[in-house]
Amino acid sequence: MDVVHERCAGMDISKTDAKVCVRVPGPRPGQYSKTVTTYGATSNEVLRLRADLVTAQVTEVVMEATGDYWKPFLFVLEEAVPVHLVNAKQAKNIPGRKTDVSDAVWLAELAAHGLLRTSFVPDEPIRQLRDLTRTRTNLTGEQTREYNRLDKLLQDAGIKLSSVASTLAGLSSRRILDAMVAGETDPQVLAALVHASMRKKTPELVEALTGRFKDHHRFLTGLHLRRIDQLQALISEISDRIDQVAAPFHTARDALTTIPGISTPSAEVIIAEIGVDMSVFQTAGHLASWAGVCPGQNESAGRRKSTATRPGNRHLKAVLGTAAMSASKSKTSYLAVKYRRILTRRGKPRAIVAIEHTILVAIWNMLTTGEAFNDPGSGYQPGRDPGSTLNKALKSLRDLGYQVELTPATAA
Repeated sequence: MDVVHERCAGMDISKTDAKVCVRVPGPRPGQYSKTVTTYGATSNEVLRLRADLVTAQVTEVVMEATGDYWKPFLFVLEEAVPVHLVNAKQAKNIPGRKTDVSDAVWLAELAAHGLLRTSFVPDEPIRQLRDLTRTRTNLTGEQTREYNRLDKLLQDAGIKLSSVASTLAGLSSRRILDAMVAGETDPQVLAALVHASMRKKTPELVEALTGRFKDHHRFLTGLHLRRIDQLQALISEISDRIDQVAAPFHTARDALTTIPGISTPSAEVIIAEIGVDMSVFQTAGHLASWAGVCPGQNESAGRRKSTATRPGNRHLKAVLGTAAMSASKSKTSYLAVKYRRILTRRGKPRAIVAIEHTILVAIWNMLTTGEAFNDPGSGYQPGRDPGSTLNKALKSLRDLGYQVELTPATAA
């Protein structure tokens, strides 16, 4: 096998140290010497490693993506030598020979022959935006969990507010909860605090607010509400910071919001996960494969064993799933029509993945060309293949027991 890089290094990284194998030409042609050295994970040790790699004239460094432990090494080493982060699954060593040292040697061998693909590592502005959006997502999830804890507490007290109100996060629910914490227990008085749009539910509210709300429940409810307010303040603060950091990407963000189902926060998450430079993904299909929203490939002896999607980027898949569900509720958009068409044949999970794939392909094209989303509309598919649409409609009517005779409409 041809040697692509004469001088290279493989790194197996852990929390406390890194095993580094430097592979350089030996004393005879065609021979190579491999030296494995252990370096600490502190900044001074990483700087020492960088100096040693420069001295050895290494032209290629490969490291596995292990948690977040690779970050201090990558960001320091890339200033002096070419460094590539690779997927640990693609660089898997031979079973039965798994040690940190053997992994480093194996990575050096693979790097020497150019057998590894580089993982996507965005530029620093995108990385900062990614940290912020992921933190906001975590805080939002924690706020949701706090509401769930509050609901469990109310259930213990026999208060069924969540069965009548659509959410405990609404204005009417908050007014009722604040009054209960302040000491009010009369269901009639509490039900009168709701917004005018909920007045028609007053009898149900009175019944739901009749329970055994004691001082114990009052104390814990106040604690949960304060915790929710603290989280909301943090979410608002980090949202303001995201808006500042995402300022260079506002044009791209606003363009993405023209896609049905994608809100401004969702667009910010998408940009944080894939960036705005689509040259790192050769085609829209490469982006979809990287994100894990296309069928997998597992074929042997001419038989396809599985087409399950790969794990992909969970943060991106989560926001795409939310966007797909939101887009599917439309009445006239192309995405909604496509969702319902696939739903009848393949089921809901596959229909959602198909819409995620369509949205991501549209995003790749939009960020590549700079154009806004152009919704073909609900009539796109029938107009594209009118014969198929006609046959499906006739079949549906015949299945219902009707005899159909078609008469072409005369032009006016």
